[in-house]
Amino acid sequence: MNPDILAPLMFFVALALIFIGYPVAFSLGGTALIFAFVGIEAGLFDWNLLQALPDRVFGVMSNYVLLAIPFFIFMGTLLEKSKLAEDLLQTIGQLFGATRGGLALAVVFVGALLAAATGVVGASVVAMGMISLPIMLRYGYSGTLASGVITASGTLGQIIPPSVVLVVLADQLGISVGDLFKGALVPGIILALLYGLYTIGVSIVHPEAAPALPESERTMAGGRLVKKVLFVMLPPLLLILVVLGSIFAGIATPTEAGALGAVGALVLAGINKRLNKKALKETMDGTTRLTSMVLFLLIGSTAFALVFRGLYGDIWIEELLTNLPGGVVGLLIVANLTIFILGFFIDFFEIAFIILPLLVPAATILGVDLVWFGVMIGMNLQTSFLTPPFGFALFYLRGVAPPELTTAQIYKGAIPFIGIQLIGLLLIILFPELVLWATS
Repeated sequence: MNPDILAPLMFFVALALIFIGYPVAFSLGGTALIFAFVGIEAGLFDWNLLQALPDRVFGVMSNYVLLAIPFFIFMGTLLEKSKLAEDLLQTIGQLFGATRGGLALAVVFVGALLAAATGVVGASVVAMGMISLPIMLRYGYSGTLASGVITASGTLGQIIPPSVVLVVLADQLGISVGDLFKGALVPGIILALLYGLYTIGVSIVHPEAAPALPESERTMAGGRLVKKVLFVMLPPLLLILVVLGSIFAGIATPTEAGALGAVGALVLAGINKRLNKKALKETMDGTTRLTSMVLFLLIGSTAFALVFRGLYGDIWIEELLTNLPGGVVGLLIVANLTIFILGFFIDFFEIAFIILPLLVPAATILGVDLVWFGVMIGMNLQTSFLTPPFGFALFYLRGVAPPELTTAQIYKGAIPFIGIQLIGLLLIILFPELVLWATS
């Protein structure tokens, strides 16, 4: 057997299993075991290398940084279950409702606030889909605009810290989570502003697609409205200050800040008298499920990486990526195209665990700043939530949308926002200082 084809074959077999719908963690782990056996039989792989697998798995399980993942998931899920998102949407909707496109702007604003307070995409999309979508449709909003702005604003939790995905990216890149959080902050805010500008543009060009909220529905005004806005905004802002402020100031690690955020979410739910057994049980169940999925993916990718390197696949990828025409530019083009295309078919976590270990060595050799590289990949991965047919935000919204909103409308509504995300990606590439200000 030609030793040069075994590693490429292993890579494409794993992708094939994933694309036919086999669970990713088992696709990676199973492919690793099969090709380890094939390599041993062909005399191309040393069986003793597999003895390193238990130590590597133990290293994954004892990784202190990854402990931030269940904390942030718990915090975000509990805030959604305790109806904080509902309070925000209703109140900010009253604040912006008097203007054309005001409800859509309220969704963007609340989406950004929830992203910074929770970092969990699913919770934001479901909350806004259940609360804002029926109101927007009832008062004449275009179904495509309403669904697009909800799904896109919900994905801001991917790029605006504290983001579970950024924690995973930092771990895979071998860089500080705090540095990646800092680097992603400005691009995340810019992306939210671009969403808002697009919404304003649609309301000007097509006013019938984004009407103002009828006066009969604007039940609060003046001092009462200001008081309500302050009342519902202060708790999440305080939580953001505790979590991000402690990280940026160097007072707490991301894991410690995540623990503070989880406790803060419990306190806020208790103060609002919404900390009940049902909410707590659903929160713990959701946290356990998502955390278990991430850990199984990590174990599968660890096994895959071990065997892949044992078959000299890392050298094959490194030579392939570092010898591309254009050097760094060639690497960026290939990396972004690969991630964007895979985003149509597989989950963002899966892309991070499969593709990042292959890209990082080449990026390091070519002198690419890994914080900037990580934010760029995070922005690109965000498109995977909106790209049909398997965009998770599209599925989340479809699950809570009323029957009159068709799946075709949801898909169509996401397209302009995918374009905006790509503009955000281009801005990061053209103006690295948007990210690097934090580490300079």
